Amino acid sequence: ADANRVSAIILGGGTGSQLFPLTSTRATPAVPVGGCYRLIDIPMSNCFNSGINKIFVMSQFNSTSLNRHIHRTYLEGGINFADGSVQVIAATQMPEEPAGWFQGTADSIRKFIWVLEDYYSHKSIDNIVILSSDQLYRMNYMELVQKHVEDDADITISCAPVDESRASKNGLVKIDHTGRVLQFFEKPKGADLNSMRVETNFLSYAIDDAQKYPYLASMGIYVFKKDALLDLLKSKYTQLHDFGSEILPRAVLDHSVQACIFTGYWEDVGTIKSFFDANLALTEQPSKFDFYDPKTPFFTAPRCLPPTQLDKCK
Repeated sequence: ADANRVSAIILGGGTGSQLFPLTSTRATPAVPVGGCYRLIDIPMSNCFNSGINKIFVMSQFNSTSLNRHIHRTYLEGGINFADGSVQVIAATQMPEEPAGWFQGTADSIRKFIWVLEDYYSHKSIDNIVILSSDQLYRMNYMELVQKHVEDDADITISCAPVDESRASKNGLVKIDHTGRVLQFFEKPKGADLNSMRVETNFLSYAIDDAQKYPYLASMGIYVFKKDALLDLLKSKYTQLHDFGSEILPRAVLDHSVQACIFTGYWEDVGTIKSFFDANLALTEQPSKFDFYDPKTPFFTAPRCLPPTQLDKCK
């Protein structure tokens, strides 16, 4: 897979009500984390470290702080984009839809599909990586894209093994022995949750006790063939607004949808509790997640704040 033929779309999220009051004056991706970073720095830095430099950021609510941070960090911060760019696309009023607000993850891309098509007509793009902006993890997206290409999949979903306490908060997948997704269920409960249990012993090489993690959760990270994404949004599912709850459960029935298992640190910080816990976990010695890796650093705009690394403290 060629990173120059890959584009990324980072979804800016909705109202951020589950992170209120942190989102009272800023969008979720602009919420500070780990001291001097912002949540948007996670997918942005992962893109750069993966060699992906054609990036779109979809924003909607309270986007002033987010736009300012992206401009300071990535547009005037000295990063060399070569033939790439970072473009912020904000929800706006359209002639045929006066309301203009995004109705879901898929709808946000569909509303500006003409912008993407115009861009892709001048760039040779084969695959599109779709990312969320409220998670902590370090990932080489090109490894995900490489598996997507080798499997000749229409869609590849990055999945993480989770225990029962986290399973019902995520979209879950069931796969066969080849990694093909047989079923996708968004935030199942009760009997539906039990029906999504899978055999995870094949992950024992990376997880001490794989039986404690009998579910595979979608990380909200997808790779689409460009043509497959355009077909789904423009022709096949024109009335469906969300990837997780609407499009993916249907797409697994008539498209080649594969799963790629991620066994590294991954934490969704879209709620106050998870955000609080993840920030405190950064103070552990050693912490499970580290912003400091010389080979894959996380970027941000330097500000006059206390240092992120704190040792032997309370």
